[in-house]
Amino acid sequence: MTTSPNHENVLLIEDHQDIATMVYEYLEQRGYVVDYAADGVTGLHLAVKNTYDVIILDLMLPGMDGMQVLEKLRMEAQQSTPVLILTARDTLDDKLAGLDGGADDYLIKPFEIKELEARIKVLIRRQKGMLNPEVLSVGDLSFDTGTLQVMRAGQELKLTPIGLKILGILMRASPRVVSRRQIEREVWGDILPDSDTLRSHIYSLRKIIDRPFDQQIMHTLQNSGYRLVEPNADPDRSGT
Repeated sequence: MTTSPNHENVLLIEDHQDIATMVYEYLEQRGYVVDYAADGVTGLHLAVKNTYDVIILDLMLPGMDGMQVLEKLRMEAQQSTPVLILTARDTLDDKLAGLDGGADDYLIKPFEIKELEARIKVLIRRQKGMLNPEVLSVGDLSFDTGTLQVMRAGQELKLTPIGLKILGILMRASPRVVSRRQIEREVWGDILPDSDTLRSHIYSLRKIIDRPFDQQIMHTLQNSGYRLVEPNADPDRSGT
């Protein structure tokens, strides 16, 4: 594929021929440049080889299922291209698994094609507006949003896709406090998880970015939220 600088470039990974044809033709008529793959292996190859503004990903694919594609894209290829899962799997657990795995949105089949385009536009705007490559830093912690590399004190840290999203939110806001609700909305959108889900992700994030090191930078403020503070700055001692 030769990407177009003047049009949004979309990768569609979908094995249902009728759905693929409908989406492909509609998006092309609307000015998008679309690549298509009918199986997970080909889809992953295209996703890694080319540059896209958004990827539309079915979960039930031959060769390699969508969750495997997503995991390899996020954890191995370290790519942050927005991914919209398009699937018939409609339980809350399915949705949360997809979002926890690194998807940015989740749309259930059957769907309205105009809603699909609207969600694509939101993801592209968000990517261009918020995720222009930058290096965030708080104290000796750094996060390169282009390569998804996280470092602290010269040591590379490996985070899950959700951990990366939460870290980016907290680092951009630092030293301000970010509420639980704000984090949940930014990470999961309208599909809000149960009350323990964010807590477990925060626990995992803290274990990676704080516990191996001498100084704490991640703080919990009771009934308020979370924040990252440089070690030399003294956070409010009412919440740690």
